[in-house]
Amino acid sequence: MLDQISSIVADSLEVKRRYFAEHAADVERAAALIAAAFGAGAKLLICGNGGSAADAQHIAGEFVNQFLCKERRALPALALSTDGGVLTCIANDTGFDKIFARQVEAFGVSGDVLLAITTSGNSANIVAAAEQARAKGLKVVGLLGRDGGRVRELCDLALVIQSDDTQRIQETHNLIGHILCDLVEQTLFPGGRK
Repeated sequence: MLDQISSIVADSLEVKRRYFAEHAADVERAAALIAAAFGAGAKLLICGNGGSAADAQHIAGEFVNQFLCKERRALPALALSTDGGVLTCIANDTGFDKIFARQVEAFGVSGDVLLAITTSGNSANIVAAAEQARAKGLKVVGLLGRDGGRVRELCDLALVIQSDDTQRIQETHNLIGHILCDLVEQTLFPGGRK
């Protein structure tokens, strides 16, 4: 079992090392885009399924409450996977593929940012959300896996973890989420850490 643990950890570290060696500047650009939106009074909408829904809620929580910068103002971030009434209403009456797109239509305005999270890049409801976001003038940042799938072409900025292992993609997405929170706070609240 110890060999298996070492192998899992080594694989995870290698996926992260490879991604950041090639794409750290893209993560910095995503943080700047999100910080600029917050700075202009816009909001961040975040969507994903399963583990990516949990990531969406995690990132939203860090922005609304605080990450490393204590006593800062709350930042308007909304995970679109959290309202069970809305989700089940849309899924039942309109279709599961529309659960995020309808919320983007309801809450998104030009200047907002959609953070679309999908390890495959092909989740139909994430594709629909990105299409709706583009139609409404939102910027779209993709937190994607594999080759980026269909969502990649709908993004203003695609952060693609080129791996076929869903667990390694999710682990890297989690790290990117923390880096985005860190960089956005540093941009908007310089000197705010204690």
